[in-house]
Order: sequence, then structure tokens, then C-alpha cells
Amino acid sequence: MNINLFLKEMKRNAATLLVWMLLITLLISVTMSFYGTFLENQSKILAMMSIIPKGALQFKGISNIEDLMSVLGFYSANNVIYMMLLGSIYAIVLSSGILLKEEYGKTAEFLLTWPLTRREVFISKLAVVAVNVLLLNLVTALAGLVSMEIVKKEGFSEIAFLVLSIYTLLLNYLFCAIGIFLSTLVKRPKPVTTFSIGLVLIFYFIFTLSKITEGASLLGYLSPFKFADVNAINPSYHLDTLNLIYFGGFTILFTTLAYRLYIRKDIYT
Repeated sequence: MNINLFLKEMKRNAATLLVWMLLITLLISVTMSFYGTFLENQSKILAMMSIIPKGALQFKGISNIEDLMSVLGFYSANNVIYMMLLGSIYAIVLSSGILLKEEYGKTAEFLLTWPLTRREVFISKLAVVAVNVLLLNLVTALAGLVSMEIVKKEGFSEIAFLVLSIYTLLLNYLFCAIGIFLSTLVKRPKPVTTFSIGLVLIFYFIFTLSKITEGASLLGYLSPFKFADVNAINPSYHLDTLNLIYFGGFTILFTTLAYRLYIRKDIYT
């Protein structure tokens, strides 16, 4: 890894990271501020929610409507969507553009005149993506934890919260790997931002459909969201080994393929 290139890219992406941090932190804080009001009107709210299909609740990690009465259940149902969906969009947009932008920005020739190998360029930029996504997850998870501590009426499991945060990070990292892999497939020097965002939304739609429609339940296995368990209220909630293998295996696979393709790719200058 080249430290100068790493720092240059970190500085270049700092403003965007800050905006995403502020956006998601604000969404989490505002949502959790309604927890007290939710409890005060729980009988009315539960009556309204009783008519919602069970599958529509399950896709948000709610196995029982009563779970929403706990602060962790409320957080999981209302806020994980911000990091799992918005965080994944940030991750794939960042990763899919970090290599390509040198080509469509016509700065690839300048970059390659540095005493750098393609391996150093790839690893340095991959490190930037990994660090940025980790920082986003750490800051927003901290915002969630602080918000829950402020509004809670009773204790909650910090271990379950940690597991939930790890699943979110793993999901984001998988989309990082998918994004950087997609960028190495592009032959013309142009952004793939729209396609990348669309891909995340399609995967999320498939996951949602599989939860709401019983006949389409098997479709959920086509989506990475399926393997990020958000049922944090479950007493047996833990990091499932198969889910860890899924995220770790595909993240390593897509990253390795991206590296091999980038090393051999004709760089547009």
C-alpha cells in the first residue's frame, strides 16, 4: 500500500463521508426521539399495526409486535434500515467509483506516472474504501447507542446491539466488494453510480418481497440482505456461522476477482 495515495484519497473523500455520517446520524436520532411518544400511545399504535401482514413486520426484524416496546426492538425495526440500505448504497457508490474515476476523469496517466505498481494502487484505494465504510459504521452505531441510552425506559442487551452492528458492517463490506468488482468490468471510462445504486435497491426489493410474500420466500436467498439477521430481540440472537461464511466468502471472492481483473485491465488514459 502507498501511504501518500491512501492519504490523498482519504482527503478527497472526506467531505462525502461527513455528509453521509451526518445524514444517517440525523435520521437515527430523530427516529429514536419518537420512542417515548410511541410508548405513551402503544395501545393505539399496536392496534393499528395488528392489521399489518406478519411478513411485513418480519422483514424489519420484528417477530412479535410486542418487540417494538423494547428500545432495541424499536431501534432495530426503525433504524437498521438506514445503515443496511443507505450504508450499502454509500459503500457500493464509493467502491465502484474509486478506481474508475481516474479513467473518466482523465487522471489515470498522471497517477500511473507515480512510482507505483497497479497492485499498490488497488490496495491503497481498497484500504480507503474499507476505512471509510468502517468509520461510517462506527459513528452511526455510536449514534444509535447514545440515542437508545437517552430514551430507554429499561435496559437492553449491548451484545445483541454489537451483533446487529457487525451484521450491518459485513453487509456494507460485501457491497464494497461488489462495487469494486463491477468497476473492473467496465471497459468504457464512465461512472457506474446509477447502476450500482439500482443493484442495491433490487437486492433490497427481492429481500422485501421474500418476506412479505410467502410464495416468494426462497427468492430471499438471492439477496445479501437475507443473511444480515436483524432480529436482535430474539434471546438466541448471535452471529451465525453460515452467515459469516457467506459474507466473508463472497467479499473475498469479489475482491480477489476485482484485483486480478484490474492488474490485467487496459487503463484508459
